[in-house]
Amino acid sequence: MNTKDIYLVDLNPTVGAEMQKIRPCIVVSNNDIGILPLKIVVPFISYKDIHKAKSWLVVVKPDEINGLSKTSTADTLNIRSVSNERLLKKIGIIDEPTYQALVKAMRVVLDI
Repeated sequence: MNTKDIYLVDLNPTVGAEMQKIRPCIVVSNNDIGILPLKIVVPFISYKDIHKAKSWLVVVKPDEINGLSKTSTADTLNIRSVSNERLLKKIGIIDEPTYQALVKAMRVVLDI
């Protein structure tokens, strides 16, 4: 489980408006830190044209490397730390240009 890996992650149970169900997520936590069996992930949501105009959303088209089945949007507003037990299956990896766009979007959400 490394940075840029895409896993199917079980986000249930949830509370309130938290993103739910099993969905693809990108691991964004640093591989070299942490003593607990946790990863920080950014979940994907279904793509909509309006997402192109939002600075915290990153549109990702499917390819053989990322393993996505359809055009999706990484939603950095829903960044979260999850137990490694929630990471069910690796489906791919995100390419470097898309990862850099994701980092930029996380900076918007985290105000850093």
